[in-house]
Amino acid sequence: MPRIAPRHALAEGEQQVWIGFGGRADRLWLRLLRPGFRHCFAVLGDVRGWTVVEPLSGRLLVARPEVGPDFDLPDFYRRAGLEVLGPFQPGAPFCGAMPGILPYSCVSVCRALLGEGAPRALTPRGLFRRLQKMAVMGKNSLTVPIAAGKKVLVNG
Repeated sequence: MPRIAPRHALAEGEQQVWIGFGGRADRLWLRLLRPGFRHCFAVLGDVRGWTVVEPLSGRLLVARPEVGPDFDLPDFYRRAGLEVLGPFQPGAPFCGAMPGILPYSCVSVCRALLGEGAPRALTPRGLFRRLQKMAVMGKNSLTVPIAAGKKVLVNG
């Protein structure tokens, strides 16, 4: 029996992504961004639990919090005062023509986790607005449109 590569171990649809927004200005240049939308991060949920992907200045933090299987991590972040959108099903990997042009940022990491159908954005606020528009339109899958009438949880 052939062995499945680790990056393909989860069957399609078994992983969901939530994108969280918030942050204060810990760097001077971040004060140019809108308060409450100076940073974004991703929370991935699958059958094995939660994974938090936190793109920080100078490093990428990836953590598997030790919480029970019934723990609602996106709701935890909402109760902490952050905006959280999702769940979204990630699309296929993005293979852009010019991957090195855009700088490494929290937005670029979140877009990469969302996959090919991720909306274009440069700032956390821009990503929030485009994802929110997708959610209002009822599109939580970033690969195929959802049938009319299906709703997506937005902020609870």
